[in-house]
This record gives sequence, structure tokens and C-alpha cells, in this order.
Amino acid sequence: MRRVTIDPITRLEGHGRIEIFLDDAGNVERAFFQVPELRGFEKFSEGRLAEEMPRITPKICGVCPTAHHMCSTKTLDDLYKVKPTPTAEKIRRFMYNCFMFEDHMLHFYILAGPDFIVGPDAPKAERNVLGVIAKVGLEIGGRLIDIRKKVRDIISYIGGRVIHPVCGLPGGVSKPIEKEKRSEFEAVAREALEFAKFTIQAFEDIVLKNKTYVDIITGDVYYHKTYYMGLVDEKNKVNFYDGMIRVVDPDGEEFCKFDVHEYQDHIGEHVEPWSYIKFPFLKKVGWKGFVDGKDSGIYRVAPLARLNAADGMATPLAQAEYERMFDTLGGKPVHHTLAFHWARIIEALFAAERMVELITDPEITGSEIRNLPTETPVEGIGVIEAPRGTLYHHYQTDERGRIKAVNLIVATLNNSAAICMSVERAAKGVIKEGKIDDGILNMVEMAFRAYDPCLACATHAIGQTPLIVTIRSKEGKILKVYRRD
Repeated sequence: MRRVTIDPITRLEGHGRIEIFLDDAGNVERAFFQVPELRGFEKFSEGRLAEEMPRITPKICGVCPTAHHMCSTKTLDDLYKVKPTPTAEKIRRFMYNCFMFEDHMLHFYILAGPDFIVGPDAPKAERNVLGVIAKVGLEIGGRLIDIRKKVRDIISYIGGRVIHPVCGLPGGVSKPIEKEKRSEFEAVAREALEFAKFTIQAFEDIVLKNKTYVDIITGDVYYHKTYYMGLVDEKNKVNFYDGMIRVVDPDGEEFCKFDVHEYQDHIGEHVEPWSYIKFPFLKKVGWKGFVDGKDSGIYRVAPLARLNAADGMATPLAQAEYERMFDTLGGKPVHHTLAFHWARIIEALFAAERMVELITDPEITGSEIRNLPTETPVEGIGVIEAPRGTLYHHYQTDERGRIKAVNLIVATLNNSAAICMSVERAAKGVIKEGKIDDGILNMVEMAFRAYDPCLACATHAIGQTPLIVTIRSKEGKILKVYRRD
């Protein structure tokens, strides 16, 4: 049996590899998406003060630290039973929509963009951000860099720093938005909105008008019928910050809708010996293995899942694009994995509209930015929509607020089973009779890039963590090898 390894996989956060096994005829028998790194944030958070968690958990990931910071802050609200002031909540929501906008733009143009703007089978030396800029022009590349910088400057102003924010406190935020800053931030929000509209048009011109790309998106290689999960508001519209968790089945019918405090009644976590990442599933359906369909408990999260799980968008421009996407792709739900990219830029448009809406609300520059907690902590659970999907934080503490147990269902984790299935289906779809080149392997990688994965955030080890220690002499000669596999 021939073995093909893609290691490392590219254009994602974290480390992973793909192992492909070919039969004697050169066709794919099995393919595995593996996460070989272990971080263990759940374990080493034990013993820390709960108030430190919004500063600890953003270190999980340098790509989406704002998601962990905000989810952790909301978990502290719940832990201490304190509600943030209206001004504080608007500040949080404004900063969070800024983050969703710039993060989605990062993925669309820099991580996923090379596969469509440059081409899935283009030389790998060109499938990168430089290749994208060469195709779209320096001016567009400059606009992307400029708007992301301006939006990230807002996050830095509110959050204290852009990579690992420190502004969230139980019951509020650490500082107000000064009134003289509002006009400056509004100008940036409106510029972000124009760039989001430009991006929608660019997707239309580059991708949707290219029959080859449309055939790839709507073909059988990147397709799975699964359940879908996402946060919705009281009207079942997409909401990044808060709401009920709604799940629809592969036919688009509501399967369940629950409050975050009930998440353990609905979500189980399966483990496999060949990966450190966990595989969540719907408990009421059950774990049936890496298969899709209505009888399988596998579900998906992130942009396409959120749009499938909701009844629409809460802003007018995003709603119009939401309707156009589903009309174009044959109605709800859409099961085409590569449609995650289209859904992602619709969400970026939604985030920009919400930025304008929030920053023009006079209450956002109010002075009441925190309600002080008075309750004794015991248990807190929080949820938010990260760019990569629904994110859960769950803390249990002693009466002094010291962490006794942590459970994190990190956004990508919800998609981990679907990612494995997508990689294997893509490998079986594009590798035939042993014919493999760099472009074909890139099309296998495209299966996971659609999910914008962020790996290892809440990985678990089964048994002992493998360890190999090699002792060498000063000349480099191996003297002894100690192994724990």
C-alpha cells in the first residue's frame, strides 16, 4: 500500500498533517487529517484565579484571541452573576464586530484567496498573498492592508492591545470610548463597509463568473450533508455575540434550540487514538463514525453553518447577499463545503454594517462601563461565535474564584469530524490511479481551508503524551535514546 503524506499542511493556524493511503490501483483507500500537537489549556488553567482567564485563554491562539477573550469575559459575567451595563455591552459588541470583519478579510484574501484568485493548480510559489496581490494589483493589496490596520487599531484602543486584549471585566469593560474618538471610528467603520461591498463584488467577478470555479464549488468532491449549528437572536437571525444555540438538520428543519447552560445535554465529545483533537457530536443523534447524513451526529459550525442555522441576517445589505447566495446555490441548506468562503464575506459585510450601527449609537460613549460583581462564584458558562464557529467556555471554581475545572469546546473543534470527512472525500475525488501532483494535493488541502481551521486549541491526549529524548555527545554522536510512545 502506497502512503502519501502532506506535512505540514499550509495556510492555517496551528500544525497538522494529512496521511493518504492508496490501494494497489492507485486510488485512495483512506485519508486521515491529524493534529499532532498538544497544548492542554484546560488542564493548566486549573488553580488559577477565574479573573485571569480572559488573559490566559487568548494565548490559545494568535489568530482569534479576541474571541477567547470575549467568551471568557462573558463566562465571568455568568460566573459572578453580573450583567454588563448597556454602554459596556455596546463597546464589547463593537470591538467584536471589528474583530470578525478583519479576521474574515484575513482568511478570504490571504489564506483562502490564493486557491481562487491565483488558481487551485497554480505553481505553489505563486499560491500565496504575493500571488494574490500580483493578480488583483498593488492598489487592492494596499487597501486590504490599510483597512485591516485601521480596524485593528480600534481593537487595540478598546482592548488595550490587538493580539491579546485585556479590556474585558466581569460586568463590563476597563475603559470607555471617548466622545472625540467616535467620529474617527465611524469613518473607519464606513470605510470597512465599502471594502466589504467591494469584496462581495470581487467574489462575483473572480469566482462566480468563472465556470471552472463554480463547478468545483458545486461538485461532489466538496460536499457533505450534515447538521448545522449557530447562535441566533430572538428572530432567529445570525448573532455573533449572544443568543440561543440553534441546530438545523440536513433538510434545514430546526432540530433543537438551547441555552448555553444546556450545552452538555446536546454535545458529546468523541476521541480517536490517531489525533489529539476531539470530535464533538450531537448526543441526541449519537456518534456513528465519520459519516454524514441525518442519522449521523456530526454537525458543522462557522460561516456557512451559521447562515444555514439562521433564518436570515439582521442587517439589510447582508440579508440581500444571504438571499442571493441561497438562491444561486439552490436553496437552504447549502451543503457545498467551499461555499463557506462565500458565507464568510457575507458575514464580513454584516460585521461592517453592525460596526456602523453601533458606533453611531450615542450610548456607546457613555460613562457607566461596569457593574461590580457581588456574588460568590461557583460555575460559569459562556458562548460566542468565533470566526471559526461556536465557542464554549465552562469554568468551575471554589468560593474564592480559583479554577477547579475547565471545559473548552473551541470553534474549530466542532468542525473536526467534518474536516476529516472533507479531506478524505476530496482525496478520493481528485486522486485517481496514482496520479498525484502538487496541484492535486493542494485541492485536498482546499477541503480543510474552507473551514478556516485553528488547530490544537483544546486538544487532549489519550494516555501519555509521546516523548522522544535523544542524548548526543558534543561531536553529535547519538549516545542514548529514551522513548515513550
